[in-house]
Amino acid sequence: MINAFDDNYFMKRALQEAQEAFDRDEIPVGAVVVVDNRIIARAHNLTETLNDVTAHAEMQAITAAANFLGGKYLKGCTLYVTLEPCQMCGGALYWSQIDRIVYGAKDEKRGCGAMGTQLHPKTKVQGGVMEEEAGALLKRFFIEKRNLN
Repeated sequence: MINAFDDNYFMKRALQEAQEAFDRDEIPVGAVVVVDNRIIARAHNLTETLNDVTAHAEMQAITAAANFLGGKYLKGCTLYVTLEPCQMCGGALYWSQIDRIVYGAKDEKRGCGAMGTQLHPKTKVQGGVMEEEAGALLKRFFIEKRNLN
Protein backbone atom coordinates (compact mmCIF):
# COMPACT_ATOMS: atom_id res chain seq x y z
CA MET A 1 0.00 0.00 0.00
CA ILE A 2 1.33 3.43 -0.94
CA ASN A 3 1.43 6.09 1.75
CA ALA A 4 -0.22 9.23 0.31
CA PHE A 5 1.37 11.28 3.07
CA ASP A 6 4.97 11.17 1.90
CA ASP A 7 7.67 13.84 1.81
CA ASN A 8 6.40 15.20 -1.51
CA TYR A 9 2.88 15.59 -0.13
CA PHE A 10 4.06 17.67 2.82
CA MET A 11 6.57 19.64 0.75
CA LYS A 12 3.70 20.62 -1.55
CA ARG A 13 1.95 22.07 1.52
CA ALA A 14 5.14 23.99 2.39
CA LEU A 15 5.26 25.25 -1.21
CA GLN A 16 1.70 26.54 -0.81
CA GLU A 17 2.96 28.55 2.17
CA ALA A 18 5.89 29.82 0.10
CA GLN A 19 3.45 30.97 -2.57
CA GLU A 20 1.53 32.83 0.13
CA ALA A 21 4.76 34.60 1.08
CA PHE A 22 5.43 35.40 -2.59
CA ASP A 23 1.93 36.87 -2.93
CA ARG A 24 2.61 39.08 0.12
CA ASP A 25 5.92 40.31 -1.37
CA GLU A 26 7.90 38.30 1.18
CA ILE A 27 10.84 36.07 0.27
CA PRO A 28 8.96 32.90 -0.71
CA VAL A 29 9.88 30.39 1.94
CA GLY A 30 7.19 28.19 3.45
CA ALA A 31 7.17 25.59 6.18
CA VAL A 32 4.92 23.03 7.80
CA VAL A 33 5.46 20.94 10.91
CA VAL A 34 4.07 17.42 10.86
CA VAL A 35 3.52 14.82 13.56
CA ASP A 36 1.93 11.42 12.85
CA ASN A 37 1.09 12.47 9.26
CA ARG A 38 -0.82 15.50 10.57
CA ILE A 39 0.12 19.11 9.87
CA ILE A 40 0.18 20.92 13.21
CA ALA A 41 1.75 24.19 12.03
CA ARG A 42 1.91 26.18 8.79
CA ALA A 43 4.01 29.25 8.23
CA HIS A 44 5.78 31.44 5.72
CA ASN A 45 8.25 34.29 5.87
CA LEU A 46 6.84 37.41 7.53
CA THR A 47 10.00 39.50 7.90
CA GLU A 48 8.64 42.42 5.86
CA THR A 49 5.09 42.23 7.21
CA LEU A 50 6.25 42.17 10.84
CA ASN A 51 9.38 44.28 10.26
CA ASP A 52 11.25 41.53 12.12
CA VAL A 53 14.41 39.87 10.83
CA THR A 54 13.65 36.77 12.94
CA ALA A 55 10.23 36.17 11.35
CA HIS A 56 11.47 33.38 9.08
CA ALA A 57 9.05 30.62 8.09
CA GLU A 58 10.86 28.10 10.30
CA MET A 59 10.73 30.34 13.37
CA GLN A 60 7.01 30.95 12.86
CA ALA A 61 6.42 27.22 12.39
CA ILE A 62 8.43 26.26 15.48
CA THR A 63 6.40 28.66 17.63
CA ALA A 64 3.06 27.51 16.20
CA ALA A 65 3.95 23.82 16.63
CA ALA A 66 5.15 24.33 20.21
CA ASN A 67 1.90 26.16 21.01
CA PHE A 68 -0.12 23.34 19.46
CA LEU A 69 1.78 20.69 21.41
CA GLY A 70 1.81 22.67 24.65
CA GLY A 71 5.58 22.37 25.10
CA LYS A 72 8.84 23.68 23.73
CA TYR A 73 10.21 20.44 22.29
CA LEU A 74 9.22 19.11 18.88
CA LYS A 75 10.21 15.50 19.44
CA GLY A 76 8.43 13.22 17.00
CA CYS A 77 7.94 16.09 14.55
CA THR A 78 9.21 16.76 11.05
CA LEU A 79 9.74 20.24 9.60
CA TYR A 80 9.20 20.57 5.85
CA VAL A 81 10.68 23.82 4.56
CA THR A 82 11.16 24.98 0.99
CA LEU A 83 14.67 26.39 1.56
CA GLU A 84 17.48 24.96 3.67
CA PRO A 85 17.30 26.65 7.10
CA CYS A 86 19.74 29.45 7.88
CA GLN A 87 22.03 29.50 10.87
CA MET A 88 19.47 31.28 13.09
CA CYS A 89 16.73 28.81 12.24
CA GLY A 90 19.13 25.88 12.55
CA GLY A 91 19.96 27.02 16.08
CA ALA A 92 16.28 27.25 17.00
CA LEU A 93 15.69 23.81 15.48
CA TYR A 94 18.58 22.47 17.55
CA TRP A 95 16.93 23.69 20.75
CA SER A 96 13.51 22.38 19.66
CA GLN A 97 15.00 18.87 19.41
CA ILE A 98 12.97 18.26 16.25
CA ASP A 99 13.33 14.71 14.89
CA ARG A 100 13.64 15.51 11.22
CA ILE A 101 14.15 18.41 8.81
CA VAL A 102 13.23 18.03 5.15
CA TYR A 103 14.07 20.92 2.84
CA GLY A 104 13.65 21.68 -0.83
CA ALA A 105 16.27 24.03 -2.27
CA LYS A 106 19.78 24.20 -0.84
CA ASP A 107 21.09 27.60 0.28
CA GLU A 108 24.72 27.44 -0.83
CA LYS A 109 25.68 30.73 0.87
CA ARG A 110 23.60 31.05 4.03
CA GLY A 111 22.23 27.57 4.68
CA CYS A 112 22.99 25.87 7.97
CA GLY A 113 25.16 23.33 6.12
CA ALA A 114 27.32 25.99 4.47
CA MET A 115 27.55 27.91 7.74
CA GLY A 116 28.56 24.81 9.71
CA THR A 117 25.57 25.11 12.04
CA GLN A 118 25.30 22.23 14.46
CA LEU A 119 21.88 20.60 14.62
CA HIS A 120 20.70 18.35 17.43
CA PRO A 121 22.58 15.02 17.22
CA LYS A 122 19.29 13.09 16.92
CA THR A 123 17.89 15.30 14.14
CA LYS A 124 17.88 13.71 10.69
CA VAL A 125 18.17 16.02 7.67
CA GLN A 126 17.12 15.37 4.10
CA GLY A 127 17.48 17.93 1.34
CA GLY A 128 16.43 18.17 -2.28
CA VAL A 129 12.76 17.24 -1.91
CA MET A 130 10.95 19.12 -4.72
CA GLU A 131 14.11 21.18 -5.06
CA GLU A 132 13.31 22.38 -8.59
CA GLU A 133 9.89 23.76 -7.64
CA ALA A 134 11.19 25.46 -4.50
CA GLY A 135 14.19 26.93 -6.31
CA ALA A 136 12.08 28.14 -9.24
CA LEU A 137 9.77 30.13 -6.95
CA LEU A 138 12.74 31.79 -5.23
CA LYS A 139 14.40 32.59 -8.56
CA ARG A 140 11.17 34.08 -9.94
CA PHE A 141 10.80 36.26 -6.85
CA PHE A 142 14.31 37.70 -7.09
CA ILE A 143 14.13 38.18 -10.87
CA GLU A 144 10.92 40.18 -10.42
CA LYS A 145 12.51 42.20 -7.60
CA ARG A 146 15.52 43.07 -9.77
CA ASN A 147 13.30 44.05 -12.67
CA LEU A 148 11.27 46.42 -10.48
CA ASN A 149 14.36 48.25 -9.24
